[in-house]
Amino acid sequence: MNCSRQSGKSTVAGVRALHEALYKPGSLTLILAPAERQAQELFSKVAAFYRQLGHAPSPDSDRKTGMALANDSRIEALPGSNERTIRGFSGVDLLVVDEAARVLDELYYALRPMLAVSGGAVMMLSTPAGKRGVFYEEWTGSGPWERYEVPATACPRISPEFLKDERRSLPERVYRQEYFCSFEEAEGQVFSEAAIQAAISEEVEPIHFDFEGAMAS
Repeated sequence: MNCSRQSGKSTVAGVRALHEALYKPGSLTLILAPAERQAQELFSKVAAFYRQLGHAPSPDSDRKTGMALANDSRIEALPGSNERTIRGFSGVDLLVVDEAARVLDELYYALRPMLAVSGGAVMMLSTPAGKRGVFYEEWTGSGPWERYEVPATACPRISPEFLKDERRSLPERVYRQEYFCSFEEAEGQVFSEAAIQAAISEEVEPIHFDFEGAMAS
């Protein structure tokens, strides 16, 4: 989900996570975000939706970063600060990666093997953050994803007047990225992504050097 700021992507992800837990007994859903506060924020949406369902099974445990339901399903929120601290889970049925453009690649790579046995699904949601990282690569790649793009103009809660003010206040690059799902060049980047790709040619044989710095044939 490549979405504008304040377009409701976290709300959709929260509903999807709760649906998985309620309708697939014994399932495990993990919520990953770049920081603990962000992971807790998304989980709080899940917990709020849960409380609105008067006939949902009562949770056996209810914490700030996780919840276990009576049907043996679990939802756990993980801060993406350290790759070593998120290992240990297995049989993940749904992996929700919030602010995916800002999650470190190695964290995402460490989580994917947890889906190997369960055949679980991955849901990545974010506003773009430059032409870099796994979110950009998966969005622009040819992998078997369902891709959804929601610019600010597609969200009726964001008024044209607000966007007009934002366009006056923000640099154009930031405005396009925050509200129109545009993967922009990173700030301070000397060469554009297009220029880098244009400089690469398979017709030119690479030059290799030995350990002493001499050119090798």
